[in-house]
Amino acid sequence: MTPAEACDNAPADAPVIRVRGLVNRFGAQTVHDGLDLDVRRGEIIGVVGGSGTGKSVLMRSLIGLRRPDAGEMEVLGVDPRSDDPADRLHIERNTGVLFQDGALFSSLTVGENVQVPLKEHHPDLPDSLRYELALLKVRLAGLPADALDKLPSQLSGGMRKRAALARALALDPPLLFLDEPTAGLDPIGAAAFDRLIRTLQQALGLTVFLITHDLDTLYAICDRVAVLADRKVVAAAPLAEIEQIEHPWIREYFHGPRGRAARDATATAKDT
Repeated sequence: MTPAEACDNAPADAPVIRVRGLVNRFGAQTVHDGLDLDVRRGEIIGVVGGSGTGKSVLMRSLIGLRRPDAGEMEVLGVDPRSDDPADRLHIERNTGVLFQDGALFSSLTVGENVQVPLKEHHPDLPDSLRYELALLKVRLAGLPADALDKLPSQLSGGMRKRAALARALALDPPLLFLDEPTAGLDPIGAAAFDRLIRTLQQALGLTVFLITHDLDTLYAICDRVAVLADRKVVAAAPLAEIEQIEHPWIREYFHGPRGRAARDATATAKDT
């Protein structure tokens, strides 16, 4: 059975991501020690934690860019550490990644950036069709059509984020990884990006693994929140449950002034 067939035949309630006993070390420093996490199909899960808790390290492990020191992982039914080309291809074709800085190729136009995964995985597509697909993804990401021919340096920070998102969506992946997608955006731009992610998630049936420090994002669009502390996931639950947990970092983060402001803003939005 191929990885794709195994994924298609998995039970509907099977986790899209499954992590058990994950260990990540950098020399003498242990970042993760026995980390467990499940990500459910079709949810937006927000991943939070203080500096040095390894949020990006966890994401890089899940997408195969870092080999953990111990533990078990499954992403879309396969181990991201696998050396089997079929497993690697399965993960690459079915995941989209938006890195914190966008990671766009500065010498390529937006359209050429979006076409990079299409050329890699579908080299036989005609140039005209690749162009049309890139245009579709750019529009899906909320950019005007004329952005297609611009270089990343010609775009605002918010537009570069959307261009990177368009590239992440190029292969129509069911699983999307977003690393600090609203970092560096003003509050209006960040709120617009949050709405875009929720709209795309609902329209396309995406599962979204979202690393963020933005409390407004957590309250606006996340179905559950996973909290990294003490070198593991200390809680993974809806926000209403997270707020009740008596953990020092959780209390400080969610019940401080910014947490109260984000919670009040969400309540106000629901009342209007």
